Amino acid sequence: MEEIYAKFVSQKISKTRWRPVPPGSLQTVETFATGSWDNEENYVSLWSIGDFGNLDSDGGFEGDHQLLCDIRHHGDVMDLQFFDQERIVAASSTGCVTVFLHHPNNQTLSVSQQWTTAHYHTGPGSPSCSSAPCTGVVCSNPEIVTVGEDGRINLFRADHKEAIRTIDNADSSTLHAVTFLRTPEILTVNSIGQLKIWDFRQQGNEPSQILSLTGDRVPLHCVDRHPNQQHVVATGGQDGMLSIWDVRQGTMPVSLLKAHEAEMWEVHFHPSNPDHLFTCSEDGSLWHWDASTDVPEKSSLFHQEVIHCRKDSQKKIASSHSTRQANIFALNGPELISSLEDPSSQVAHFPCTVNGKLVVPLLRSVLSAAEKFEGYMYVVSTLLSFQQQCIQFPLITTVSNW
Repeated sequence: MEEIYAKFVSQKISKTRWRPVPPGSLQTVETFATGSWDNEENYVSLWSIGDFGNLDSDGGFEGDHQLLCDIRHHGDVMDLQFFDQERIVAASSTGCVTVFLHHPNNQTLSVSQQWTTAHYHTGPGSPSCSSAPCTGVVCSNPEIVTVGEDGRINLFRADHKEAIRTIDNADSSTLHAVTFLRTPEILTVNSIGQLKIWDFRQQGNEPSQILSLTGDRVPLHCVDRHPNQQHVVATGGQDGMLSIWDVRQGTMPVSLLKAHEAEMWEVHFHPSNPDHLFTCSEDGSLWHWDASTDVPEKSSLFHQEVIHCRKDSQKKIASSHSTRQANIFALNGPELISSLEDPSSQVAHFPCTVNGKLVVPLLRSVLSAAEKFEGYMYVVSTLLSFQQQCIQFPLITTVSNW
């Protein structure tokens, strides 16, 4: 059974992240963090799903997601990552990087560590240390790596007040995102369509490898590494294309797939089922890509299917499982507008995105995602079956904003 919950939060939500569980733990995740943007006052918040997912006596879901605590954040939240179970790292449009500590005993957040001038502009026509947005952050305890609009790369440690290492002129263009390949190596993507690999074991300030599409300068906005194959990464950019790269094989992508009609803002491999990948876009769609199904006529690593639903004057959420089921929900409330259902199918419902700013948190058996639309944050849940301790996902899910 699927259900949509909407909660008015009076904020524009830019990022959502699930709190991680300890390695090997069988417990489910019940807490997620959000960051806001473009508000008079922005916040980093922690939410609990509580009894979300349990059935009441009428066969419906009981409980509601509750705000546990929040803390004011100076500037827009540009990126948000859990450092561990209790600490959250937030990247700000002011160039500041902050580590927030959660105190579960009294449900409060406090500043544990802060680097106020992690990113800044210098040079002709720029005042001394004028702030530059920190655009991306990635964590691998005890290390934190940040990138920014200033083309700078910082390596921090949570218990150090100063940066362990800084590459001031890592890029002449904006660095949009960063991911770890392995502990000493990171990969960045920039506004001129390049992927650069950096090895912190090397003393120089030059990348060890540069990858790009020949002659193509399309900005790349997001990157994610395959959880099990550290040489495989996925990227998305301004043209909405999904690219799969093997950094061992030359400088060109191994798969280049036509995806969204507008900028792609987020790309994520599922952490325990990496044959499944998710992308979201400025065009208001969230796509589920599947590489596990044998499709002989497709030579690419991932493939997708799109269900075309009737457009209407009212904006709606739609979801589908191949051609088995299509459900349409009104965005001004959780009521189901129409449904075509095959009882044997299981469907994952996701919310629409606003300005493409959606992170798909995929770390529990009940998949949930949070996003704000006209003052409402939608938390969507689907109960998924288990088979040999593996979460079973729908073949393809495509969500569009009409």
